[in-house]
Amino acid sequence: MANPFEPITIAGMEIRNRFLRSATWDASATDDGEVTDTSVKIIGGLARGGVGLIVPGYAYVTDEGKAAPHQYGISGDRHIKGLRRLVNVAHDHGARIASQIAHGGINTRLLMRRDGPALGPSRVEGHPWEHRAMTADEIEATVRDFAAAAVRAREAGFDAVQLHAAHGYLMNQFLSPLTNLRTDEWGGSPEKRRRFHVEVLRAVRQAVGDDYPVLMKIGLRDRAEGGMTLDEGLETLKALAGQGLSAVEISTGVGSGSTVTARPDDPERVYFREDAAAAKRAVAIPVALVGGIRAFPTVESILDGDADMVSLCRPLIRENDLIARWQRGDRAPAKCLSCNKCFAFGLRGEPLECGEEYRLRQEAAEEQQRAGQRSDP
Repeated sequence: MANPFEPITIAGMEIRNRFLRSATWDASATDDGEVTDTSVKIIGGLARGGVGLIVPGYAYVTDEGKAAPHQYGISGDRHIKGLRRLVNVAHDHGARIASQIAHGGINTRLLMRRDGPALGPSRVEGHPWEHRAMTADEIEATVRDFAAAAVRAREAGFDAVQLHAAHGYLMNQFLSPLTNLRTDEWGGSPEKRRRFHVEVLRAVRQAVGDDYPVLMKIGLRDRAEGGMTLDEGLETLKALAGQGLSAVEISTGVGSGSTVTARPDDPERVYFREDAAAAKRAVAIPVALVGGIRAFPTVESILDGDADMVSLCRPLIRENDLIARWQRGDRAPAKCLSCNKCFAFGLRGEPLECGEEYRLRQEAAEEQQRAGQRSDP
């Protein structure tokens, strides 16, 4: 069994422990995707808190690919200077940092109110937002956009880049038979549906070189009837490992959001453990697992053969020093309730924070106010 606090090396990148902070929309960037002081504070807190590899939230590779307000941008050279601030604060406290690069595809209209249709692999009947199928030229241009974004990530000093191929965004849309209805060279069979992934990976690898870690976050199956099966997802992963993918983080695909609420009767449900274990058997590259990990004994058991790293997201919103606490010997479970109230802040246009901690602070402030009123003469 791997020690959670022992280093791991991914394509020459040495990480101080087996804990990955999974990319999280923190809603701290400006309207134009620029890093702010709040962004730096968030990443600095995670680095000081002991995380080995930090992946900041989704950074859009084109302005059209922006999926939510106040996301990070990596669509132009103008973003490099600010992104370098995130790199510097992570490195100052001993952490590694990878830029997650992404495009929202047909889901860019979920939170972004824009004129005109969103772009995706196909037009999907019944989809709630206006969208249309990309032309072959637009697909090829988007492949180049991913490669250009990866170059900017390397120039900004990120230790790695992570391609976002999960949660129903563009790469995931190309892979899923639910959202890729094409019958040309970009769809119609499992091999053709995975072509976008292969071409993006090839373009990125060519752009950044063989010595730079290229990671991917992927859903190996869809959570909806008629979607991609686990076997097909594993075949895709094996093809990508053969094309130079450095490591993979296992999450979910089309048909489920990026967050899952824990059930009261099963608070320690590790959502995608079976998929990660299957990936670990299928490929030789390091595998990370995200979703529902809250207890230290669970971390240890996952690292006993099912994955090489564990990824945490919501627990680190409530306790950004959770890893350091566990390393000091306090192995109490994370305080996170998986209630998802944290994302309400982003929806209001405010930086992400724990909704439960916010509630407790508000209650304490109200009680203090009442106590003051009672003590007034």
